[in-house]
Amino acid sequence: MQYLIHIGIVIGIYTILAVSLNLVAGYTGLLSIAHAAFYGIGAYTLALMALNLETPFWINCLSATILAGFIGLIVGIPALQTRGDYFTIATFGFQVILFNIFNNWVDLTRGPMGLTGIPQPSLWDWQISTPLEFLFLTYAIGIPVLGIAYRIVNSPFGRVLKAIREDEIFALLLGKNVFAYKITIFVVGAMMAAIAGCLYASYVTFIDPTSFTVTESIFIISIVIVGGAGNLWGSIVGAIFLIALPELLRFLGLPITLAANIRQIFYGSLLIAFMLWRPQGLLGEFFLQTRERYDKRKIKFFSFRKSIKEL
Repeated sequence: MQYLIHIGIVIGIYTILAVSLNLVAGYTGLLSIAHAAFYGIGAYTLALMALNLETPFWINCLSATILAGFIGLIVGIPALQTRGDYFTIATFGFQVILFNIFNNWVDLTRGPMGLTGIPQPSLWDWQISTPLEFLFLTYAIGIPVLGIAYRIVNSPFGRVLKAIREDEIFALLLGKNVFAYKITIFVVGAMMAAIAGCLYASYVTFIDPTSFTVTESIFIISIVIVGGAGNLWGSIVGAIFLIALPELLRFLGLPITLAANIRQIFYGSLLIAFMLWRPQGLLGEFFLQTRERYDKRKIKFFSFRKSIKEL
């Protein structure tokens, strides 16, 4: 039973991560590889505040969320000046930089040794000390996060995000401040990822840089792709699918030295299969644009503008 509760907690954390990335990549068409970085910002901020300042969980979580949003703003302003593949490369660079900060700033993060003894959360008189209680906490936080994401994508703001995803040039022609919309959703996604990081650090009570690598970002992208980009339910299905299904490998009696490698082979094969035969995922309505598609639209737009001037 404890094992199933653990799987439920992990699914809840990765659902928050997938939903936050889906807002950026699935609904806005901005493929970011920096999501594990914001995830790590949340985890490290909560851990450092809890260990050094002994402040309550909710203050730590709120501070981590605000800090992730501020860093997302600082990173997003220059990164979102680019488009397509260049934006992806910019976020990849930020991911690598932050991992090296976690790994090398030993005086603050203890580097590869990580932070141990992170206290379990307590909310006023409720001390969360069992996995079942943490499961309730995870979903008590996760469900409102999903509710916020649902309100965003079903609002006029969300419809503009979809317009940017489908044709950014057309959204500009309609008079929309595309950059403001993109930076806003990028910051929101970073803040939601930080919330997942807070839950993760509080649950495992130990964090180190290896939990927030490029590989972790790619895994979150995999959840979005498999579940379905541009569909919040797809993020939930993808998290369940990619977290729970590989756990079945534990019951096949595979040697410990092979199980982890086979799991990675499973992830990679599944991702390739979806990109070849079901690029929109299980429930998705969209698959991420290539640079070639964007360039074709750009050429059409400038051709249209030139013909208007000639008239």
